[in-house]
Amino acid sequence: MDPSTVPDASTGAASMDPSMVPDASTAAEVAATSADPSPASDASSSAAAAGAAAEDLAGAVAGMTLDERFDLLMSIGEECIQPDELKRLLQNKPVPICYDGFEPSGRMHIAQGIVKTINVNKMIRAGCKVKIWIADWFAQLNNKMGGDLKKIQTVGRYMIEIWKAAGMNLDGVEFLWSSEEINSRANEYWPLVMDIARKNNVKRITRCCTIMGRADNEELTAAQIFYPCMQCADIFFLKADICQLGMDQRKVNMLAREYCDDIKKKLKPIILSHHMLPGFKEGQEKMSKSDPSSAIFMEDDEAQVNVKIKQAFCPPNIVEGNPCLEYIKYIVFPWFERFEVVRKENNGGNKTFLSMDELIADYASGALHPADVKPALAKAINEILKPVRDHFNTSNEAKVLLNTVKKYRVSS
Repeated sequence: MDPSTVPDASTGAASMDPSMVPDASTAAEVAATSADPSPASDASSSAAAAGAAAEDLAGAVAGMTLDERFDLLMSIGEECIQPDELKRLLQNKPVPICYDGFEPSGRMHIAQGIVKTINVNKMIRAGCKVKIWIADWFAQLNNKMGGDLKKIQTVGRYMIEIWKAAGMNLDGVEFLWSSEEINSRANEYWPLVMDIARKNNVKRITRCCTIMGRADNEELTAAQIFYPCMQCADIFFLKADICQLGMDQRKVNMLAREYCDDIKKKLKPIILSHHMLPGFKEGQEKMSKSDPSSAIFMEDDEAQVNVKIKQAFCPPNIVEGNPCLEYIKYIVFPWFERFEVVRKENNGGNKTFLSMDELIADYASGALHPADVKPALAKAINEILKPVRDHFNTSNEAKVLLNTVKKYRVSS
């Protein structure tokens, strides 16, 4: 059981272990680069506290075998390109750099909030340093928040506030704002972007535009065509060994590997792509912020969560394309390592499922009904979200951020 992502069984409250960072030889480096998540980071955070956290986590990592670290990272990905490269990386580099990024583009749904927390904590537990790229300039290029950079940065701060409350292990995380980093190292960044652009034709770049939520046949602005070249450059700019993004970002990550061939670079970034959770409506492949009924937001109250799950598509006996079962697989089991169903004796009585395979077998046979699944799923999700709700109810700063973001219109 991963204590960094599993609630305390004695209390039922979400309990996150803050002591998971890379191995002892590089613990000091990780502690030094852990960032206070704000656009202008405060470098005066306690060195003693950071050092203690680094030492604690170093011990945890040192106790893991190479295969255990490899398996933990592989558990994140629906696809890994390539597994043998990942194993060699873990053998040869004490603290690999994992890159993840996001466009601040509105309220955060549970797929982005909880799944990212689970994955980041796994990466840190496996001995990686995680760089989270707050892509404020990219959101502006993609016309999010109407291209208003101030609003975009407010959304970015709100999102970081959520991950803090959800239990993301910030001891091994460095938050980097693209606008600040690019401006401070422009002489490194822009020649890289231009070289990637020179080595690819427009057709190849527009194929990557699905990373922005745009169809490759959609009419794009010049800024949106520039976007994939910049995102590809980010990987090298951040010196990332592993790209840990969703399957929807695969095309630009592959572009980065192809660029390595162009420049005769031997070590290519490893792509570790996580599964994309669907929306709650039938046939909805991806949760959408622009359709609030299809998504659970991280600060939704208990009643809102219950209603959304009650109305979710969940056909009896059907496993494929069933969003409720996907949420159990990708959120509940990684968090609790179990799924508890409470029901009357004449409906089969209470049952605790300890594996997804066991649950799927019961559901496909009809022994487990949607009327059993939905209340149990809602209860589990509400338990996971409780610390986030509490934080936004008790912290004045967090409350102001949330109320401000809620007023913004989500732009496509």
